[in-house]
Amino acid sequence: MNAAITVRNPGLLSLIVDLGRTGFGAVGVPSSSALDRYACQALYSLLDCANSPVLEVMGPRFALQFDADVVCAIAGARVKAFLDDTPLRPWASFQAKKGSLLRIKEIKEGFRYYIGFAGRIEVEAVMGSYTTNLECRFGGFNGAPLKSGDILHLNESLEIETNVIPLNMIPPMNSPHILRVLEGPETDSFTADSCRHFWEKGYHELFTVSTNLNRTGIRLEGTPLVFRPEAPKSIVSEGIVSGTVQIPGDGLPIIQLHERTIGGYARVAVIARVDQDRLAHLKAGDLVCFERITMAEGERLWMEKKKIITHLQSLTDSTHG
Repeated sequence: MNAAITVRNPGLLSLIVDLGRTGFGAVGVPSSSALDRYACQALYSLLDCANSPVLEVMGPRFALQFDADVVCAIAGARVKAFLDDTPLRPWASFQAKKGSLLRIKEIKEGFRYYIGFAGRIEVEAVMGSYTTNLECRFGGFNGAPLKSGDILHLNESLEIETNVIPLNMIPPMNSPHILRVLEGPETDSFTADSCRHFWEKGYHELFTVSTNLNRTGIRLEGTPLVFRPEAPKSIVSEGIVSGTVQIPGDGLPIIQLHERTIGGYARVAVIARVDQDRLAHLKAGDLVCFERITMAEGERLWMEKKKIITHLQSLTDSTHG
């Protein structure tokens, strides 16, 4: 059965995303994936809809209206949500009846949240992905943020049982955020004392998330890193990966997200993959500190998280089966 879902209020910013557009970095096309990929995968598990497009939303007052019965789920930031007048549990699926209104009234922890459906939103895949590239204006819903009155069509609406993600599998998203990092290619551009205060336990500085943040990057405020006298304050533009921490001439970090493939500032560090989902939940005023780990530690932590993701899938497979 086909269904239509009308956007009544898009919040601050709402986009169609998925796990990303991979394999095109060499030609300058970034991933543009969901910033919290773990939350996106939780939706896939709850809704039995792997690799489908979902909604990534910032801000309260987001609202959707349903013209048919649809099973939905919310993950990511912990929100105060209602279906008509009934409160909803985050990180859980629920049945939305025809005519009902989904409203997000408050964000209690975190920043971005994700909404998915048991059925595929009818949007065109571009370069193998449904996700929105805002800068180039392709993918998603006509390459643009959702606005009030937009109608999302599901090419099928599946009837599945509702389910929940256990509380112990929901990661923390509140400030202060401790982000584990690996050394970057230009670590030697900075004084030893500056690096020690940047990422060593017992020394590291707290940075504050500035108001200058978006899906491209997050600027931090605090004590600037100090360049060595002989080190250039800009480099020839080179490839960067998601989570790269670049340091421009003012010495204050910029965390790159999923919308750039090259950069021209010194790369002091890279956020370990295990912590990159948390970047979705950094908001203005939050506190951040960095903690250096080794490559081996980063790999071990990532393998542990992959086991959690596999377990997440098995929890809901047993219900859907």
